[in-house]
Amino acid sequence: MRMPRGGRMLLATCLGSLFVLVLYFQTITKPEPGVNTDSRPGKSRRSPLQTLYNGDQQLELLAAQRSLQGRRELLEQACLSHTRKRQVLSPEDLKHLIVDDKHSLIYCYVPKVACTNWKRVMMVLTSDGRYTDPLSIPANEAHVAGNLRTLSEFSVPEINRRLRSYLKFIFVRDPFERLVSAYRNKFTRSYNTAFHRRYGTKIIRRHRPEPDPEEIEKGNNVLFHEFVQYLVDPRTQREEPFNEHWERVHSLCHPCLIHYDVVGKYETLEPDAQAVLRLAGVEGSLQFPTSGKITRTDGNMAARYFKHISPFYQKKLFNLYRMDFLLFNYSTPEYLRT
Repeated sequence: MRMPRGGRMLLATCLGSLFVLVLYFQTITKPEPGVNTDSRPGKSRRSPLQTLYNGDQQLELLAAQRSLQGRRELLEQACLSHTRKRQVLSPEDLKHLIVDDKHSLIYCYVPKVACTNWKRVMMVLTSDGRYTDPLSIPANEAHVAGNLRTLSEFSVPEINRRLRSYLKFIFVRDPFERLVSAYRNKFTRSYNTAFHRRYGTKIIRRHRPEPDPEEIEKGNNVLFHEFVQYLVDPRTQREEPFNEHWERVHSLCHPCLIHYDVVGKYETLEPDAQAVLRLAGVEGSLQFPTSGKITRTDGNMAARYFKHISPFYQKKLFNLYRMDFLLFNYSTPEYLRT
């Protein structure tokens, strides 16, 4: 059966758009030093991408650069070693990439990696003066869809132009620390009733022997080992994608298809965030809202929770999150009994 001529042209156009998008993702490299990467008229200041790669920054920025450059190189090497399939991405796959046209920034947000504060910062950067203090923005407002533009909202040529000329950054975290943080926030807090009903009831019904009817109805007392069983159950991902709070970073941000110029880490959040704001040229007027509590109280949280997980399920869970460990240079946790 022959496709009508108009249908063939439409199909070719659609496939061509996707091809342009994936071709750019597969071949993206850093810009040549000194090349003006921003094509917008009237734009004379140096872009963050130029500042990053031109190599004539202030000494304090150069010190941060060495660490960030090492992470970029490790990520690129890990992608070459551990990824084989060529993947086609559509604009819909770019919903986690927040765009700041004013400062030429793209930030891929990862839940449970200081993303609320980063969204607040991005709202200040894109607000044209409406917001000046990130902490004045309520946390729930930072997560309202529409308050920030994402890369998925642009046409393919506009996506490619921004990916080529904007500084792209991501913040990551030890995968199991992030996972335990998500569990604690979504399943042990009484106010998260939506998560209890949406996921808790299913987890208890499927993974708790002889649950009480009230437990199934409310779903508000999911145990960590039940959550682990839910994650590694093959039925879970067959039924629907993971929720973004426990989805793997490589699935949210596609770091082997998109060249991230800065890979920040939760464990070194403050200096890494300062480096990004310095590259954007706003460090003097804007501070990232954080405190020293993060690394001092959070380091062994996962170890306490994994004590009660059997070696069998520990191994299954590690295999599930293995790519995030490899791509972002996190060592296999010493507490695992696999």
